[in-house]
Amino acid sequence: MTAEHVIVTSTTDSEPAARELAAQAVEARLGACAQVVGPITSVYRWEGAVQTDQEWRVEIKTTADRVPALVERLKELHSYDLPEVIATPVTGGSAEYLAWLTTETRPAG
Repeated sequence: MTAEHVIVTSTTDSEPAARELAAQAVEARLGACAQVVGPITSVYRWEGAVQTDQEWRVEIKTTADRVPALVERLKELHSYDLPEVIATPVTGGSAEYLAWLTTETRPAG
């Protein structure tokens, strides 16, 4: 079964960049809300070497049908060559919150 609601996560190299990704997603109604978490320490392999960098995580709450457009928008806005964009299904929660989340990701009307 496919989840109706998801959290889309990305990371970036600065708090202003993370805030911009969050704001753009919510402004475009691709996400109902977003949190910026950080700084965090990320350890990863890139171009054959292990890297350690300070990053900020952006967690965007949205609906499953908005994920493709949100992913494309994040890729357009992102400064990384290969940005992390992961969608995690929400399997439960407050019915009222999830209804609000759906409403906020629909066109204004």
